[in-house]
Amino acid sequence: MNPGKTLTPKLNYEFNQPDLLLAALTHRSLGARNNERLEFLGDSILNFVVAAEIYRLRPKYDEGQLTRLRANLVRGETLAEIARDIALGDLLKLGSGELKSGGFKRSSILADALEAVIGAVYLDGGFEAAKNTIHHLFADRFTNLPSSEPVKDSKTNLQELLQGRGYDLPEYQLMQTLGEAHARTFVVGCEIEPLGIKVQAKGGSRRKAEQAAAADLLSRITKLDAK
Repeated sequence: MNPGKTLTPKLNYEFNQPDLLLAALTHRSLGARNNERLEFLGDSILNFVVAAEIYRLRPKYDEGQLTRLRANLVRGETLAEIARDIALGDLLKLGSGELKSGGFKRSSILADALEAVIGAVYLDGGFEAAKNTIHHLFADRFTNLPSSEPVKDSKTNLQELLQGRGYDLPEYQLMQTLGEAHARTFVVGCEIEPLGIKVQAKGGSRRKAEQAAAADLLSRITKLDAK
């Protein structure tokens, strides 16, 4: 399979230096000559191009809103979805261990490879070529941006509420880890000293426990405000 021929219509770009594309598709499990440097380059270019485009498309968004929208567009899972859409996993060069463990399907490997390909396009054809490729890959996502700010999670809402009142940012402490390794429950505590509120919450991961604690705090603050 010729990677360049396969990817040209999917990237809307034809490589002049096929070795750059091969490097972008080579995972570190195959040796020292791999795609990590290209990934670094592609990540920076991707973040800039996406930031510039959402800045243009959402003129009324403030910095925080733009930051959250960009984070959603360039997060690993989104990049992995795009990589799957163009069947990038079928072209990856992996070491035997990664091949056996299904590395060509792993989201982190696919996302990194997509960034590396963007970096390779930049080195091969310049910034405009990389920008055009990103716009081509993200066309549907740019067209279907949410018409309003993406829904914020409880931790973000709590942080913004406390900042607005001049309070310190909340600190989450892991209090306990319960259960066996395959079915753990995390207990997280959080306190808002100026308001005299302290909570504990549980979750199947530390992140979920922190979100639950933040949701509980928001609920309690709302009740205090209503008094």
